[in-house]
This record gives sequence, C-alpha cells and structure tokens, in this order.
Amino acid sequence: MPTIEELATFCKRKGFVYPTAEIYNGLSGFFDFGPLGVELKNNIKREWWKTHVHQREDIAGMDGSIITHPKVWEASGHTAHFEDFMLTCSKCGQKTRADTFLEAALKIKVEGLTADEINEQVKKHKLACPSCKSSFKEVQPFNLMFSTMVGPKEESSAKSYLRPETAQLMFADFKLVAENARMKLPFGIAQIGKAFRNEISPRDFLFRCREFEQMELEFFINPKNQGCPFIDEVKQHSLFVYSEEMQKTGEEHKKMTIADALKKGVIKTEWHAYWLATEHLWFASLGANPDHFRIRQHVAKEKSHYATETWDLEYEFPFGWKELLGMANRSDFDLQQHIKHSKKDLSLFIEETKEKLVPHVVAEPSLGVERAFLVFLFDAYHDDKERGNIVLKLSPKLAPVKVGVFSLVNKLNDETKKVYDLLKKDLFCVFDTGGSIGRRYARADEQGIPFCVTVDFDTLADKAVTVRERDTTKQERVKLSDLKLYLLSRC
Repeated sequence: MPTIEELATFCKRKGFVYPTAEIYNGLSGFFDFGPLGVELKNNIKREWWKTHVHQREDIAGMDGSIITHPKVWEASGHTAHFEDFMLTCSKCGQKTRADTFLEAALKIKVEGLTADEINEQVKKHKLACPSCKSSFKEVQPFNLMFSTMVGPKEESSAKSYLRPETAQLMFADFKLVAENARMKLPFGIAQIGKAFRNEISPRDFLFRCREFEQMELEFFINPKNQGCPFIDEVKQHSLFVYSEEMQKTGEEHKKMTIADALKKGVIKTEWHAYWLATEHLWFASLGANPDHFRIRQHVAKEKSHYATETWDLEYEFPFGWKELLGMANRSDFDLQQHIKHSKKDLSLFIEETKEKLVPHVVAEPSLGVERAFLVFLFDAYHDDKERGNIVLKLSPKLAPVKVGVFSLVNKLNDETKKVYDLLKKDLFCVFDTGGSIGRRYARADEQGIPFCVTVDFDTLADKAVTVRERDTTKQERVKLSDLKLYLLSRC
C-alpha cells in the first residue's frame, strides 16, 4: 500500500485529483477532480445510489439545498455546539486542531477530552508550537460552520451557513418525503450532496477536507417495533469488531459474526447490526479487501449526547485506523428538536394501531465520498515490479474508463476507430494511438482500465480482436459481432 503522499502524487500525475487553483498556490482543504477522478467519483456515487435506493423498496431519495434556513442549524445544535478545540501559539499565532495534534504527539486516542483535559495534557507533556516551539495559549472552541449572508445588502441580509452535513434537511423534509413517496415504517431517506466544514487543520490529502460530499441515509423505525426483518441476511457475515470494552482493556479487535455480536450484546439492536454489515458488504462487493475494515464502538465520553449507540466503520489507512463511515442510533432527537423549534407536527399516523408517533432513527450510515474514493484507490493500487508500472485494479463497476481501444500499428487506425464507434455508446472508452502497444497497455493499467481491445492485421480477415484483461494480462480472441456483449457482461 502506498503512503498518503505517494497516492496524492499518483492522483495528480494521472489526472484523478489536483490541488485546487494550484497556479495560485492552492487553498488548503479544497481539491479539484480531474478527468479520471470525476469518473471514479461519479461511479462511486452511482453504485451507492443503486444499492441504497434503486434496489430497495423501503428507501426514497431527495436532494436538499446547501444553504437553508438558519433555524435548521439552531434546532440541530450546530450553531451552539458544532465545534473542535483549537490550540493557538502564544508567539507566532499558528492555530492547530487540538485532538489531532495530541494524537500525533502522544500516540494516544483523545476522542471526547474536555478543554481542561486537553490543557492538562499540553502542560504535562510540555507540548509546544510545531513551528516556533513556543508555548500554547489555553485551548479554545472553534465553530466549524462556514457562515454566509443571504440577500443583496449585508445590513438587511439574513445570516446563514453552508451546511456542515446533509442529514438535517432529511429531518426537516421528513414528513413531505414520507407522504409523497407513500412510505410506511420502517423506511429510509437517502441523499448525496456537498457539505462544508471550516477545518482548523485539513490534512492527509482527501481524508479531511473543508469541502466534501456525503452519501447518507436516515433510517426511521417505529420505536415500539425494534426488530429487523432483514437480519437473517447478514447474521453469518463476519468482520473485525472493536468494542468499547476491548478499547478499555487494551484488547485487540477480533473477528465476529453479526449473530455473535448480537448474542453477546456487543451490538445492541438488530437494525444497527444490519446496517453495519450492509455497509461493509457494499465496500467488499466493489473490490475492497474486507479485512482492511473494522467496526469500532464509540466509548461513552466520545458519544454524541443524542446517540443511544454509535459505531464507526473504520479502514486501515497507511496513517492508521480512521473513521470511514459513522453510524449513530439517534432515537427521536432530531425530529423532536425540529418539532420544538418549528412548532410543526412531524409525527406519522400508524394505520395498523390507529396512533400517531414520532419515529426513531435507528441508524444513519453517513459516508464521505472522498474517503470512499481513497479506500478504493488504496486497495486497487499495485506496484507491479514484473510489469514495471502501477496496476490500478479497480472493480470494472468503478473503473473510470471501461475499455481502451488500440490499433497495433497506425495503418489500422481507421479500422480501429470503427471498433471504438461500435462500443462508445454503451461503454466509456478511450481511443489511444500514442506509443508502442506495450506502452499503451502500461498506461491503461495505471488508469485502471479493465479491458483493452487491440485491432491487428488478422482482424481484417477473421473479424475478431484481441481483448486483454488488466489484472491477469490474459488475452482472448473475440469476434467483433460478440464484442459489445462480451465487454458489457464483464463491466
């Protein structure tokens, strides 16, 4: 596996990701996606939407606005409490995020530490500014929301915010979606969209950005009926589990089946267990190594005040185990907050029992697109010493380009263009005539192209082409009349 710096260099060189506005020295925490990156990103989102919305009868989609009424963020608690602690140098004024600075300096987990506990750690270990080695001021809270003004004149404008998460509009629009989509409990609302957080110190390439996308769903249930009808589908699925007890005792994570985790009370509810397994399986279905993941239970002091139980799906990045997807059992906190602040009825009428109730959110799988992007690239990246180049073994479903169409020699370009034209309406292809055939294969490997089609002199006689498979380099002769179906079945 490459380092995060090596992956960032590779992504820039191959056209996946660029630092934004690099000609002006960039802007920390913001990135642009190049020709290959935008295709990979869109494919990730498409696969997530297909799995979580199109293939299910119990989830409906929506797309909320990036800027919304500021009272949404008052009700959710973001205006008052969406903060990180910040350390500021007493001499040069450099600001750094306290928890990540302590983690790096002391090699300890610091989730949930209070301001006093952070100050105590800084004083105890004589931690100093990384730039000028001077002492820090007392730690201060820093609200992560980007503010903006809505209206033509600042003095008459309303202050609002760029949304720091996608969840809240799913709560604010909850009743409308339920009625329009004719949903009955249990059901979910899904959304993919941009979010913005004014991170104190963005780092690790795409892992922690100031602008990013989320793929998120809120799953609502009747609190009087906690059973999950789909639990048998995942009971025998196994994954690494890192419970609160394991963290307290210093025990390593261990592999468990979902059935065992429920039986032993490690995971409290069937719905939570089901969604944790489902998200892990989604990554595995798209080529990620399932053993590079674990689920970690939040310890009591780091758990959000509204959450009855929270787990993270973590991935073993080169810089350690880090959160990939967060999943909290939020009960009815959010809906009750919006009922309180809006004075609107957000309850549902349950036909079977002839009663009105406020549903609970039993799980909210919330996944960053950019973090998923990193996972698939890390697991696909292979430095093939025998070939002498990088081979990006992305799932054909995610590969930015599905097929490379090559001519053996330039004399055959006209015939090759006909093959390209045959395929391009159904598969995203590239028509490449630059360099030797070996160099074009190597270039395709680095771009993650799963299949290369080569037109040679025999094509004129037998009406067939050579198809090369990326991962094995195996070559197969395929008739032109069968080519499109052959490639579609594999992509």
